[in-house]
Amino acid sequence: MRWDRLADSPATAATPAAPADIALFGTDAVTTRTFDTPEFRGITFHEVRARSIVNRVPGASRMPFEWTVNPYRGCTHACVYCFARKTHAYLDLDTGIGFDSQIVVKVNAPELLRARLSSRSWQGAHIAMGTNVDCYQRAEGRYRLMPGIIEALRDRANPFSVLTKGTLILRDQELIRQAAEVTEVGVSVSVGFTDRELWRTIEPGTPSPERRLDVVRAFAGHGIDCGVLMAPVVPFLGDRPEQLRATVRAIAEAGASSVTPLVLHLRPGAREWFFGWLRHHHPELVGRYERMYGTGAYAPTWYQRRITRQVHELAAEFGIGPAHRGAPRRIPVPDHHAPPATAEQLTLL
Repeated sequence: MRWDRLADSPATAATPAAPADIALFGTDAVTTRTFDTPEFRGITFHEVRARSIVNRVPGASRMPFEWTVNPYRGCTHACVYCFARKTHAYLDLDTGIGFDSQIVVKVNAPELLRARLSSRSWQGAHIAMGTNVDCYQRAEGRYRLMPGIIEALRDRANPFSVLTKGTLILRDQELIRQAAEVTEVGVSVSVGFTDRELWRTIEPGTPSPERRLDVVRAFAGHGIDCGVLMAPVVPFLGDRPEQLRATVRAIAEAGASSVTPLVLHLRPGAREWFFGWLRHHHPELVGRYERMYGTGAYAPTWYQRRITRQVHELAAEFGIGPAHRGAPRRIPVPDHHAPPATAEQLTLL
């Protein structure tokens, strides 16, 4: 293991903190580490003491929630299409391989969240996690930030939801169950397809789709609703009727409480990286993608509606229904537990 102090060591191999980095974390609060263990080889972690952790979603966003918590920046899942790649540019880091291998870790995230939730100005709004980069990526196995985060939310009875491709969430299953006894909790797993060859090339750092569905199965087996965000549906590679059927069938068999399709979208940063991948792996599709995504980040409305209709029809066939993207799902608890605290009650805690 190698330690470098960015603010103190001019001889470090790491780049000094960029202006945006300084604004977010402070010049004396960034430490860079690398680990020689196989699971982290080639990955650099920038440990920071963030100044804030609860983020307001921009008003123009399509997201159905207002507040998020993101304990990490960058993601070892290395999903080629990840829309969050552009955020690495704000720290003067590369949005391609750098996004996959330069991971910012907000080591004080739990204490920051606990302080924010206890402030008089906080009104107990829903907090979404896993909406930018995955909070249960491999780094979480070492840094263990999520238990403290969930404990803080549980102790303040603050509603929250988690979206993940990671199996590490099973480690925190008991904490999630405890939180569900006092507030609204939503758990969703992202599985866009079950094609193993597509998975290996487009989501190389993630657990396999089968392992992610095991997470759904484990939560369902403990009476905890777990939905599936079927994302992304990849045009021309994962959208054939038989592929959609196989995926929805597997989701239903895992016991998912809902399935919600989302077609691939390609924002700046992700767009360039994805097209590079496409030229290497599927050059015959480049022209079709240029036509489909020629006018923006999203596939044409007619295509999105077609995929949504097909998935919803299959979901109905297999006995599961759609859900509003990002909506929390109440985890059933025994009748003797107290009802969730209201926003007014939360301000008095």
